Amino acid sequence: MPRIVLENVSIDFPIYGSSMSFRTELLQRAAGGFIRRDSKKQRVTIRGLDGINLVIDEGDRLGIIGHNGAGKSTLLKVLAGVYEPTEGDIVTEGRLSPLLNISPGWDVEDTGYENIKNCGLFLGMSPDEIRNKTPEIAEVSGLGSYLDLPVRTYSAGMGVRLAFSIATAIEPEILLLDEAIAAGDASFAKVAQARVERLLKHSRILVIASHGTELLKTWCNRAILLERGRIVHQGPVEETADVYRERTQALHAQLSAAAE
Repeated sequence: MPRIVLENVSIDFPIYGSSMSFRTELLQRAAGGFIRRDSKKQRVTIRGLDGINLVIDEGDRLGIIGHNGAGKSTLLKVLAGVYEPTEGDIVTEGRLSPLLNISPGWDVEDTGYENIKNCGLFLGMSPDEIRNKTPEIAEVSGLGSYLDLPVRTYSAGMGVRLAFSIATAIEPEILLLDEAIAAGDASFAKVAQARVERLLKHSRILVIASHGTELLKTWCNRAILLERGRIVHQGPVEETADVYRERTQALHAQLSAAAE
């Protein structure tokens, strides 16, 4: 049975050779993770995640909400195994398929078809699976003859199309998505939604990160709200979205009052 359990997970990013005034520290605390000074190691660290306790069970469609710098992408990368926690433990049972901002194995010097092969291998697909899935991936991406060209010649939206098409070609037990899937033109957004809805029938756990809420209301059944690397609320998507909106409005009011 697929499952993810995080127990008191924290992650620190060291910043070497940095010195910050108290004023700068306060401003940074308002915008992102906590800044910490390690007097023993003579360095500054930013705490990207702080004491995360979370259980994601089979059937969960979990949305991660928060403003830029809240720790959404960091949490996704911890779930994907890209980052190792500085503190705490994470236990994952089941096959992971991460669709983050950059697909694993992605090389801008390779052609689209070469990236289909490389990324497919990194995502755990066999060579036979990749060969069988390539026509489908090409069709979904809509890139046509561009697949014969180096990815560096693609626009950002074209890259998202191809990465999305590759990652959703597999049948994962646990699917991790970043909000980059919402990029692209309206026609591809419809394709993407249909593609994810089809994939949901095969994936047994879904985790999506976004600073917006409409996407999560469509695809998720529960959500967590992150602020400065901490979970400040979790519950049904609508309820969590309301809390996010209220806290955002309160923050804006505080900033407006401070600027007067």
